[in-house]
Amino acid sequence: MDLSDLRVFQAVATAGGITRAATVLHRVPSNVTTRIKNLEDDLGVALFNREGRRLQLSPQGKVLLEFSNRLLSLAEQARNAMHEQAPRGVLHLGSMESTAAIRLPSLLGQIHERYPELSVELRTGTPRALTIRVLSGELDAALVAEPVSDPQLASLVVCTEPLVIIGPVDHPPIRSAHDIRKGTLLVFEPDCPHRQRLEAWCARDDMAPRRIIEVGSYHAILGCCVAGMGVALIPAAVLDTYTERARLSEHKLKGDFRAVRTMLVWRKDSPQPKVKLLADLIRENQLGRPKSSAQFVKRKTA
Repeated sequence: MDLSDLRVFQAVATAGGITRAATVLHRVPSNVTTRIKNLEDDLGVALFNREGRRLQLSPQGKVLLEFSNRLLSLAEQARNAMHEQAPRGVLHLGSMESTAAIRLPSLLGQIHERYPELSVELRTGTPRALTIRVLSGELDAALVAEPVSDPQLASLVVCTEPLVIIGPVDHPPIRSAHDIRKGTLLVFEPDCPHRQRLEAWCARDDMAPRRIIEVGSYHAILGCCVAGMGVALIPAAVLDTYTERARLSEHKLKGDFRAVRTMLVWRKDSPQPKVKLLADLIRENQLGRPKSSAQFVKRKTA
């Protein structure tokens, strides 16, 4: 049983006969008769009672007609939804934790206000895990750190995140990786792009950290740094929201390590109004425009 069978059945039930239904469907009567017989054989019931030339729905036929009307209506709504300009339903969005906390709240508020028929389901994770979910279709789009190299993905720059090394307030200036060679690195899991950048910075100076401790959240990393457990690399925007930042030292990085771009990614072969509106809002809000220097506290340079 498929939708085309149900359309034939619905036409016969409405017209009350094979010939009339065939005219409506632009089919020959024998084809309509065959489709109804096949449907009855498939379901194992008689859908019509024959009274002369006219067909009357059997009790089972009346039940099937009710379901047919609902299913065909839903199918038509689904077809129309593929071409609607106004987005609706659910936007399945992925994001890194820091981006979700710092960049997304105002954006999600605008989506809620402008598109009341669209809801957002947000999942956080590492760039690699989020990218896999976008490629599999589990997510419509995701906010991930560069690089984005998969040819199946389209991308848009969301913002450029300045990065800083933080440590306890009395930590000496950090000018190179050798300044932390006796210390401990506080990091996320190996897939974290900031951890990878910090490890690459150490490798550039041919320095292996004495100890690495994996931590599960930015709040935990900040608290551990305040307690003097080690140093960490985090987005400056995360530090700017921390109420205890006066108890931390900040150290800027140079060159390619000083910032990382956040990208919105989605499948090239699956453009959707939902993703387009998100991209348009990102452009409208100019999330990629860096803050002025007056908005940042002066930081030491590494």
